[in-house]
Amino acid sequence: MSVTTLSPAHRPVGRPAAVRPRVGIVAPDLRIAEGPAAGVLRVARSRGPISRDVAAKATGLSIATVNRQVSALLDLGLLRERGDLTASGAIGRPRVPFEIDHEPYLTVGIHIGAVVTSIIASDLRGKVLGAVEVPTPRGRSADALQAIARSARAFASRWHRRRPLWAGVALGGRVDPQSGLVDHPRLGWADAQVGAIIGAGLGLPVSVAAHVEAMAASELLLSPDRPDAGPDNATSLYVYARETAGIAITIDGRVHTPSNGPGSIAHLPTGSSAVCSCGSTGCLEATVSDRALIDAALDAGIVTDTDERPAMSALYKAAASGSAPAHELLVERGRVLGRTVAMLRDLFNPDRVILGGQAFTEYPAGVPHVAEAFANTSSLERKDIRITGFGNRVQEYASTVVSLSSLYSDPAGAMRRATA
Repeated sequence: MSVTTLSPAHRPVGRPAAVRPRVGIVAPDLRIAEGPAAGVLRVARSRGPISRDVAAKATGLSIATVNRQVSALLDLGLLRERGDLTASGAIGRPRVPFEIDHEPYLTVGIHIGAVVTSIIASDLRGKVLGAVEVPTPRGRSADALQAIARSARAFASRWHRRRPLWAGVALGGRVDPQSGLVDHPRLGWADAQVGAIIGAGLGLPVSVAAHVEAMAASELLLSPDRPDAGPDNATSLYVYARETAGIAITIDGRVHTPSNGPGSIAHLPTGSSAVCSCGSTGCLEATVSDRALIDAALDAGIVTDTDERPAMSALYKAAASGSAPAHELLVERGRVLGRTVAMLRDLFNPDRVILGGQAFTEYPAGVPHVAEAFANTSSLERKDIRITGFGNRVQEYASTVVSLSSLYSDPAGAMRRATA
């Protein structure tokens, strides 16, 4: 997976009295778990096939502990041995490599966006098996969620030889991960029973998370090992921009999930003349969102309004085809984002900054302008600042990691729940 490195008094989500967390709704565990089973499963995912003695060195566990955990995970069906890869002349079981048994199972990820909903099938390594996009249904949240659940169930049934284990939902708004309730003003949802409806529709345990926090977790749990990644306890700032804008912070190997919902950068001032729905001018989301850029492109005649609203792909295509106004529109968004990231970085001073979302990844010609604006605005020494290696698939991996987080944190407990 390639990684681009850059150079130069909302209320908490409430729970109605009639709604209680169901057994099938499990809060996602967006962290690097410390238990021995989780450690062995993690090293099998990231480095497998791997032998027991090498796994012991990688995890810091004793060989006896690794042997016990491997045996337990083999019994659960999460690992498999690769006797065919045993080195010639090797003696003893510790030399037999093991890896994630990724063929019998899948998980279902659902990213509910303001415009488009992505449905993803993934194996237990976090590898995406397939994905489909559907328009996010409008109207009552219950009707919309039931429609999404039907689409997800039909999509997952394509892999008839794999057993679905878990569902993970990532979306914007204010999420109560314990109950699976969500307030999503953009969709007009209040106390939407996301966990209950999706879980019932798929017949699976389900976890629900705020989407930017889930994206930060995917960097933590699904990114391949990198020599320059730094220790697990490093602090990270994840900045996302596409149709919405948001941030998440990772501290000591755990994504920070405030009990009253994530903070918002949607209304940070940028100095632009864009009018926001809040009544102010220059708010970040009203300046850099896909919707804002499409409106600006329509006003400038860069794209034309036909029978339906133009997609962002039309603006990207115009810029790539040599349209100077289209290029400048995207470059200006990059400059605004670069200045905003610099301000946030100077405020939190994390060990690393990761930029995700199509506002950063879909127009490579804009990246140098993000970097330049960042360098000209930040007053701190540049450290580890990069664009996500997941490219334009960050939404897919966000929901995938939510569907896998319980399994990665407590393999035995998750399997008991998933196969009950």
